[in-house]
Amino acid sequence: MEWRPCLIVALVAFAFDSVLTALVVKNVSYTKIDWDAYMAQVFGFLSGERNYEELRGDTGPLVYPAGFLYVYSAIRYLTGGAVSSAQVIFALLYLVNLGLVLSIYVRTRVVPWWAIFLLTLSKRLHSIFVLRLFNDCVAITLAHASIALFMSQWWYVGMAVFSLAVSVKMSVLLYAPSLLLLLCKALSLGGVFVALMVAALIQVFLGLPFLTTYPAAYISRAFNLGRVFIHFWSVNFKFVPERFFVSKIFALLLMVLHVGLLFLFSQRKWCKHEKGMAAASGIQTMLRRSGKRLSLWSKAWSLPRRQTLGQEHVVGVLFTGNFIGIIAARSLHYQFYSWYFYSLPYLLWKAPLPTPVRLLLLILIESVWNVYPSTATSSLVLLACHLAILWGLWHAPSEYPYSAKKPAAKEKKNVSSKAPAGAAEPRKSLLEKKKEEKNSCEKTIKRKKESQR
Repeated sequence: MEWRPCLIVALVAFAFDSVLTALVVKNVSYTKIDWDAYMAQVFGFLSGERNYEELRGDTGPLVYPAGFLYVYSAIRYLTGGAVSSAQVIFALLYLVNLGLVLSIYVRTRVVPWWAIFLLTLSKRLHSIFVLRLFNDCVAITLAHASIALFMSQWWYVGMAVFSLAVSVKMSVLLYAPSLLLLLCKALSLGGVFVALMVAALIQVFLGLPFLTTYPAAYISRAFNLGRVFIHFWSVNFKFVPERFFVSKIFALLLMVLHVGLLFLFSQRKWCKHEKGMAAASGIQTMLRRSGKRLSLWSKAWSLPRRQTLGQEHVVGVLFTGNFIGIIAARSLHYQFYSWYFYSLPYLLWKAPLPTPVRLLLLILIESVWNVYPSTATSSLVLLACHLAILWGLWHAPSEYPYSAKKPAAKEKKNVSSKAPAGAAEPRKSLLEKKKEEKNSCEKTIKRKKESQR
């Protein structure tokens, strides 16, 4: 699809959703879930409390990194804690996020023009943003902003924005494994180190008020990767018995599944054209230089910058990596739908599925996320839809990862010129060889005649 018609359709979709969002804010009642807890935690922070174990709300202790407190402190300052004013801010945030997502779709042009409107029709997404005011909304908006930067090869700035997203909610880390792979393909190993340092330093800077006072409490609360969610709120694994759901064995099985799927997609799909992760990441190149008298650090920094990655490859790897994390997540609460909804049309059209099946899967997923409370049946339907999309992505052709066109003609020429000994020569080369032998014979005869004279 040409980018100009696609841009026009995106602008129409944005205008349509702007009106729709305004109508939702005006006519649908706000749902009280976490807002009061957020304001209580922010109030404790603004009152001078720096011990994360003492920052609490009516839903429990604070479990988000420091960026969350800064964002909601700013919202509290702008709104005075009033829900109606906060809804206006989140409506604007919703539109900013939609604009970022539409820009990603316009630039990649993977979905047909009419499918862009699917991004505006989710009842649950409107509810998450403007009726419940979850911090997931801020985190996913920053995550989409970082993806847009990565598409433009702004890796260091993108990593800074990505780190800001993580500082609001750690769920953004589901993108981290696939993002690390892209960094290794796009930058030298020294450049990857700098990018990771940028992200780490931002986390340290934002957490300084807590790291310099109660560091253990901050790290254990804000970056707790071992949290066990309540079985009742699980949308994805409600069919699993609660006793097994909260067990460490179930968590370990899901972790093995997550790592295994990431490895398979990395090796067989995302790095297919480079013949595996080792070649794509530059590790093989570094090992080839092991004979030189250079330290490991010098080797890493001496490697040249890699090729420019294609936009479709960047988005496809990040969206798929995040989706794999969603499949392997032990518990998905209702607001977690925002983590991957905006990638669903992209992934569905990347998969070689009939369009009616794509639409059916999207409708089923949206329907499941609107079932309250979730049931064993709804969870099984959601899992089946996720696995169907994953199957489609596995069987989808792997796009060429770099922005430069694939040198197919050159590769064929090199293959023919480097044919193994004893192999049949091309017809053209045999004719040329006979012509050369004929010319050689004629020259020999001519020389003999001249010598006889």
